[in-house]
Amino acid sequence: MKSKTVRFRCTAYEQKLLKVKARKTGLSVSEYCRRAAFDDRIIERLTEEQITMYKMLVAYQNNFIRISNMFKKRNPKLAEEVTLLAQEIREHLYNFKK
Repeated sequence: MKSKTVRFRCTAYEQKLLKVKARKTGLSVSEYCRRAAFDDRIIERLTEEQITMYKMLVAYQNNFIRISNMFKKRNPKLAEEVTLLAQEIREHLYNFKK
């Protein structure tokens, strides 16, 4: 249980910046500072636009995988190119999760 208080001085700009960063991560300023002090993982929450783009990339990835599967037997070169493109999209999706 947290019962002790730690206070520190900062400029008005630094305080505002802490509040903005904490809000972006969905944490309180106290929790944000605690995690930063102990080098815990601080993840910024995705915006609605980023979530929409993520969903669109997932749909594209699935479509390219389907196209690749269709062409595997007919044109191996085309299937390889589509597979590479799907892999590139997968890497971008992975970067969203970081």
